[in-house]
Amino acid sequence: MSVIDAKDIARAADLLHDVVAPTPLEYSRWLSELVGGDVFLKCENLQRTGSFKLRGAYVRMARLTKAERRRGVVAASAGNHAQGVALAAQLLGIKSTVFMPHGAPIPKEKATRAYGAEIRFVGTSIDECLRAAREFEAETGAVLIHPFDHPDIVAGQATTGLEIVEQCPQVRTVVVPTGGGGLVAGIASAMQRDGVPIEVIGVQAAGAAAYPASLEAGEPVQLDHMATMADGIAVGLPGKVPFETVQRYVGEMRTVGEDSLSKALLMVLERAKLVVEPAGAAAVAALLDEPTRFKPPVVVVLSGGNIDPLLLMRVIRHGMAAAGRYLSLRVRIPDTPGGLARLLTQLADLDVNIIEVLHERISETLHLDEVEVALQLELRGEDHRGRVLSTLTSNDYTYTLN
Repeated sequence: MSVIDAKDIARAADLLHDVVAPTPLEYSRWLSELVGGDVFLKCENLQRTGSFKLRGAYVRMARLTKAERRRGVVAASAGNHAQGVALAAQLLGIKSTVFMPHGAPIPKEKATRAYGAEIRFVGTSIDECLRAAREFEAETGAVLIHPFDHPDIVAGQATTGLEIVEQCPQVRTVVVPTGGGGLVAGIASAMQRDGVPIEVIGVQAAGAAAYPASLEAGEPVQLDHMATMADGIAVGLPGKVPFETVQRYVGEMRTVGEDSLSKALLMVLERAKLVVEPAGAAAVAALLDEPTRFKPPVVVVLSGGNIDPLLLMRVIRHGMAAAGRYLSLRVRIPDTPGGLARLLTQLADLDVNIIEVLHERISETLHLDEVEVALQLELRGEDHRGRVLSTLTSNDYTYTLN
């Protein structure tokens, strides 16, 4: 039986007592207004190493024998688990090797190296890295520290749920970003309290959602393809250990699209003043998609905050576009004196903030009497966007959206 119980979680909490600090539970006024009841943010993005992963990694490694510690450990991760393993290894005096996919976020790679781990790049997915890590385990005797598929890992992640219960005893719904399932399974295990109904809902990126099909099949099913900005939850095969718990205790597994993820990240940054990565914003995205689905009080887990600044800029822009607050388009105007000035004046009259203008006079697609203007505009929302496009059309401008 791989399902953990209250004693397992309590023992994990004892091991972590001087290693991790309880993360804040912050009241969210804007989400509470949206849902129609109290909503709180569980800020695991503020945890040491920037995510919840240190909890499970440390519990797993603290229980290794002396002989196992001498052989070292190996892990596979896009970054958050890598940092958890690297720091836990440093604290316990264990040599660590981490396989990361090519294209892993640079800040996560640098942080993992800073904790003393040896980094090896392989493939483009966590699943490929896991295969390489297992081969390394077989060759060297190093102990594989799986990111989610081990009872000690699940027990460590469950301490997040233990904190939620202590910080918000009245909680009725917990919403959790989900990849392989270690965090959602751990939290769901911690929510099993006699006489207190608490629903746990997992959230996956639609482009990397292995759980819905697996739950329907009754066993973990491998995805053929994944495509999502949420690298922290891009896992193609659920773990057998957390899967059993998810089957038993998780009320629903929802999916969110890329637009929802970017809007959620932007909203958390603007309204909560918290930096999260796309995976860490998945639970907020689910609330934004269907706020009436969640019975308050609701606790939303922000699972991680490790994001490359360049990706953050792109996601913010994507989020603004998805929310109708950013518009990139190309407009054709007559090649006559004052043509550009008239266009910009009309946009200014609509209270548009023009971020960038590129005036292009020569192109094989343009007529001799035309000029194309590439514009980047900051808007106030969907209604404002509609008015801008309607005005362009009514003034006989031809435009294309980028």
